[in-house]
Amino acid sequence: MYKLSKLAVALLAGATISAPLLAAGNAFVTVNGVPVSQSMANVFINEQKAQGAPDTPELKNAVREELIRRELLVQEAKKAGLDKKPEIAAQAEAARQAFFVRAYVQEYLKKNPISEAQLRAQYETIKTQMGATEYKASHILVASEDEAKSIIEDLKKGTKFDELAKKSIDPGSKDNGGDLGWASAGNFVKPFSDALTTLEKGKYTETPVKSEFGYHVIQLEDTRPLSAPAFEEVQPRLMQQAQSQQINKMIEDLRAKAKVQ
Repeated sequence: MYKLSKLAVALLAGATISAPLLAAGNAFVTVNGVPVSQSMANVFINEQKAQGAPDTPELKNAVREELIRRELLVQEAKKAGLDKKPEIAAQAEAARQAFFVRAYVQEYLKKNPISEAQLRAQYETIKTQMGATEYKASHILVASEDEAKSIIEDLKKGTKFDELAKKSIDPGSKDNGGDLGWASAGNFVKPFSDALTTLEKGKYTETPVKSEFGYHVIQLEDTRPLSAPAFEEVQPRLMQQAQSQQINKMIEDLRAKAKVQ
């Protein structure tokens, strides 16, 4: 017997909650006198077809059986009074809202597509921000300027950088001698990147570098040319980011116009 995918079953749950919205049209099946619409069945048939399933009588039978099972359970839930419980009603309303939100966002993105030219422009901007050089840096982060100055004095006296890094308040690097790995300058906050790009290989900053995180003592371990990935390689991620920004902007505009009490 043909089995529905997990995604189709998940969609079915959402569609069941939104059943009144799909009630119009011919009945696909009737269970104890309650019609289940053809529109409801089409949701799952189309979902399976989108995943490569052939449009066969077997598929329609599988959908029919699943809809019957679920309608039976819905009817039993109503007999038990679950639809009258506030917490159940709240969960159903949350699921209904999620259904509409997803549908609206999909429709909005269709009507406001992001062009390849926009993505290429974003790609070039990121490439410029990344620069042509990648840096292997280490740092020691402390809370006060005096602490940073003390660490610099210890370095001048010959104390090893990785030993002093144990004093760092950066949990991600203190146990690795302060090592931050390879990264472009654009990956760091501006005061850090400005200081890093002026260092010679093997040198450290002789004055504390203040950022929003505290005071840094930075050492440049090495540099190498940075090769940006091809546009085609990062295009899906750029599209995802651009769509996310577009949706956030749309919501911000709606929020600005909304009357909220």
